Amino acid sequence: MRTQAEKCAAFRELHERPSAFIIPNPWDIGTARILAHLGFEALATTSAGYAFSIGRRDNAVGRELMMAHARDIVSATDLPVSADLENGFGDAPADAAHTIRLAAAAGLAGCSIEDSTGRADERVYDFALAVERIRAAAEAAKSLPYPFTLTARSENFLVGRPDLDDTIKRLQSFQEAGANVLYAPGLTRAEDIASLVSSVDRPVNVLMGLSGVRLTLADLSALGVKRVSIGSGLSRVALGALIRVAREMLANGTFDFADEAVGFKDVSAMFEP
Repeated sequence: MRTQAEKCAAFRELHERPSAFIIPNPWDIGTARILAHLGFEALATTSAGYAFSIGRRDNAVGRELMMAHARDIVSATDLPVSADLENGFGDAPADAAHTIRLAAAAGLAGCSIEDSTGRADERVYDFALAVERIRAAAEAAKSLPYPFTLTARSENFLVGRPDLDDTIKRLQSFQEAGANVLYAPGLTRAEDIASLVSSVDRPVNVLMGLSGVRLTLADLSALGVKRVSIGSGLSRVALGALIRVAREMLANGTFDFADEAVGFKDVSAMFEP
């Protein structure tokens, strides 16, 4: 097994490649092991996917449970793992810094901190506070004895504020505050992604698996993107399949879904020690 320092270094190196890589998002130990078995080089947790798996809404899990979940995913494979740690589980810069230290103690190679408040009256943090939160997180990350990768997220497009100029301004300031990777989930147009990439000098993560978006990994690499994550997409695909077959059974009393199920032996083989 690689040490945490080795996984941190390997994760950082993935962002230095000339082309983009995919970092898929498992939501439990089993899906983490399947994705590792299939050949992915790093994994990222999904706050929404994990929340759904325990019967909760996104942003309703809390720091203690989320850190336990992160430890589970870290323990599942030898791959570097980055965690979706929402807004750092608190408004103050000190909260973000404390979350970074807990993330490192959980064995993670990196994590993301976002500028979404989780409140309806103020969707994202005031600009100055958002920057100070990332600065505090970056200082905590830099104090670690290994290259922990901090991803700073601007949530404008996910919370109904599709303001590209403000998003770029925030990410530029997050870069200056010390973030290693920049991320604006919800961008769907190639021209917007290109504008962001050309406006910063840090690796950019883009969220894919969005309905109606047909950009490929090759397309995103050509735009200068370095990392592609899927968020809750894989978990929602699995839940979608569950709901479809449940409705088939209830409405028709049929079980045709079995024709599309992965083989019992195939799944078992992926869990061989």
